[in-house]
Amino acid sequence: MTFHVMIIPTLSCPSNCSYCWGSVKNAPVMDIEIVKEISKWLNGFRNDLVHFTFHGGEPLLAGYDFFESALPLLQSQGDEIDKKGYKDFGFSLQSNLWLLDEKMADLFSKYKIAISTSIDGPKEINDYQRGEFYFDRTMEKYKMAVEHELNISFICTFTSYSKDFYEEIYNFFLKNKYNLKLHAALPSLRDSNADKWALKGEEHGQLLIDLLDKYLNDLDKFEIKDFDHIAKSYFRRRGTLCTFADCMGDTLAVGHDGSIYPCYRFVGMNEYVMGNVKDHPSMEDLKSSNAWEKLMDFKSFVDDRCKTCSYIKYCRGGCPYNGIVSNEGDIAVDPQCEAYKMIFNEVSKRANKEFKKSALSAFKGDQNKSKNDEKFTIMDLMMKK
Repeated sequence: MTFHVMIIPTLSCPSNCSYCWGSVKNAPVMDIEIVKEISKWLNGFRNDLVHFTFHGGEPLLAGYDFFESALPLLQSQGDEIDKKGYKDFGFSLQSNLWLLDEKMADLFSKYKIAISTSIDGPKEINDYQRGEFYFDRTMEKYKMAVEHELNISFICTFTSYSKDFYEEIYNFFLKNKYNLKLHAALPSLRDSNADKWALKGEEHGQLLIDLLDKYLNDLDKFEIKDFDHIAKSYFRRRGTLCTFADCMGDTLAVGHDGSIYPCYRFVGMNEYVMGNVKDHPSMEDLKSSNAWEKLMDFKSFVDDRCKTCSYIKYCRGGCPYNGIVSNEGDIAVDPQCEAYKMIFNEVSKRANKEFKKSALSAFKGDQNKSKNDEKFTIMDLMMKK
């Protein structure tokens, strides 16, 4: 199993997206000494591969010198494995790319950092909800990243506004062959600016069904990673995406001051601090925190609240943060529960229909019939590498 450590150098961000809940203006920036402590803390912390993700805010605000020092401190290959006590499983970074320059792109290319950036579709739609000039600034730096042979994928956030333009948004990513992940705009515990942009569960569910129907025509052209994971989760009967998996303890986030949180979404919220890397806590130490207790309460709530749900094994009540936010700090399942039920039900119906059709074809002796121009199937999606 891969252990995921998210490093949050700062919660500051130069953009001003209308629905953002995660950034804080003029927030402090992580010192390289914290990265040194992260490396020391992980020495012997657990016997698993470690994947590092730099997130924010905007992590590039930490600057070139920070990354030039941080990456070799965290990397552990060859002879360094025994010395550092862990083996890294690579790096990734989430950024709007505005601060990327040639020097930084060369560095990220050297370390084979997988980069994810956010674009919400065509320029007019994107800039309406992410701010004027966002699209041009990000896409300009995207071209630079591609020139340096960096692996770039996209996150597309659907809001109460952009859901009505899902076809234009889908065609934008299809035409450009941009691989992407889908996010639904969410309310926040931090402030209320995001609330009016949030998608209701039923809206989100119908959006996923509509997009899946289109995607099944285009599996060979680009990737919508959510559907790949949703189909695999249904097939394997366990969540393969963090939203649908019991991620507690397998993902941890470190804030600018070394504070350890259950996930990047909780960074900056004092009640969810589990410890600090400077103290080199063990997993048992982290489990003794009040934050861990709250998440275990969520897990117990899901086990009871969702025990009769057909999808509990590969949904697990959705994201704990979403559930806590939806009920203003009290325990509840993810408010997108209805959306998850809708898309899992759709996958189930399509899969069962395909199984029956396949069995009938075999009975009639025409199992080798060519698909010709028929669209791809749920089974194709389940087996997709």
